Amino acid sequence: MDINKTPKHRIAEAVYKITDKDGRPLANTTLRFRQTKHEFLFGCGAFDFVAKTNAEKFGIPEDFRVLIDEKIEIWKELFNYGTLPFYWGQFEPEEGSPGTEELMKAANYMKDNGIEIKGHPLCWHTACADWLMKYDNKTILQKQLERIDREVSGFKGIIDKWDVINEVVIMPEFDKYDNAITRICKDLGRVGIVKAMFERACENNPDATFLINDFNTSEKYEKLIEDCLEAGVKISAIGIQSHQHQGYWGDEKLYDVLKRFSRFGLPIHFTENTLISGDIMPAHIVDLNDWQVDEWPTTPEGEERQANEWENMMRILFNDPNVEAVTGWDFTDGAWLKAPSGFITPDNRKKPAFDRLYSMIKGEWWTDTEVKTDENGIVKVCGVRGDYLFEKDGKSAAVRLDKTSNVSEIIETRL
Repeated sequence: MDINKTPKHRIAEAVYKITDKDGRPLANTTLRFRQTKHEFLFGCGAFDFVAKTNAEKFGIPEDFRVLIDEKIEIWKELFNYGTLPFYWGQFEPEEGSPGTEELMKAANYMKDNGIEIKGHPLCWHTACADWLMKYDNKTILQKQLERIDREVSGFKGIIDKWDVINEVVIMPEFDKYDNAITRICKDLGRVGIVKAMFERACENNPDATFLINDFNTSEKYEKLIEDCLEAGVKISAIGIQSHQHQGYWGDEKLYDVLKRFSRFGLPIHFTENTLISGDIMPAHIVDLNDWQVDEWPTTPEGEERQANEWENMMRILFNDPNVEAVTGWDFTDGAWLKAPSGFITPDNRKKPAFDRLYSMIKGEWWTDTEVKTDENGIVKVCGVRGDYLFEKDGKSAAVRLDKTSNVSEIIETRL
C-alpha cells in the first residue's frame, strides 16, 4: 500500500492481541499481515463464467475451453466482483424453461472463489422475453413479479445484489420495437413500475442490495430517483452506466455526475463502464447499438489511451467516498458491438489497461507487510479496507478491516 496515494476513507486501523491456540500471547513476534480481498468492489462483466461452468452442456470445443479457463484465471487476478446475465429473453427463451441451473453453476463457482456477484437485470424492456407479448398487461405484470420471486428467492445467499430495474428513464418512451415491459411501464408510470419491482424484490430478500440502474445521467434520472424515494422505494444504491464508445467523459463530467447523484446520500455503483482502445465511435450516433461495423480493431495508440483513461477514471471514483463499486463491462475485446473495449484481447493478451489497474488495485491500494507484536502480543495494523490474514509458520488467522474498525479496543486473535 502506498499510504500517500490511497484515500484516507479507504484505510482502516485496528489493534489485535495475537495468541497461540492455547491463548498464550505471541510476544515480540514478526507476522505477515496479508490482504486477501478488497472491501471496495472492483468488478467486471462475468459472462464467461457461465461458459466455463457449462462447457460440456453447451458443447464448447476442447481448445476453446482451454482459452476460457485461461481467461477466467486472468479475470480472477484483478477483480473481486462480477455481474452475471439474467436477460429475460435469453434466460427464459421459452416460458417455463429458465436457465436457472446454468446460472447457478456459474454463481456457485464464483462464490467458491470469493467473488461477490450481482445479477443483471430483473426488469428491462430490452432483451425481454418475446413470449410475454401474447398476454394482456395485467398478466405481464404478474409474470414479471413472479419472475422476481423466482430469481431473488432462488439465488438468495448466493446472489444478494441485483439490478432490479434497468433504464427506466427511456422505458415508457422506447419505440424501436413493441415490448411487454414498455407496455406495463406506460400503465404504471416510471415511479409505479420501480416501486412495484423493488417492493417485490425486498419481500423476497430484505437484506439484499437492490439497485436502480441507468445510462441516462441527466436531470431526468435525478428526478426519477427523487420521486421514487419520496414514494417510499427502498433503493439500496444508485447504478450509473458510462459506455464511453464516443470518447472519455473526462474529469469535469465525472465530478458533475458524482456531485449530482451524491445528494441522495446513497451508495453509488458505476455499473457498466466501457472505454475504447481503437477508433472512437462517431459523435452523431444517438443509440450506440446503431453503430454496426464488420470489425473494430484495437490499436497500440488506442490501448495506451484506454489505459490512461481507466487509470484517471478509477482514481476519481475510488477517491469519492460515496462510490463503493466500479464495474468494467467488457472483459474481452469484441464482446459488445465488436468494440475494442476489453481488458484483454480475444487471444487472452493482457492490454495495458489491465496492467495499469492491477498496479493500483493490487499495488498502491493493497496491503501486504510484516508487523511485530509487543511484549504482550499486541500489534497495531493499518491497511486498505478488506479481508486479511495474519500468518506465521504455516498458520493463519483471518481478520477484517472495515469502517467499524478502530484502535480503541483490542481484539484477541488466535493463530
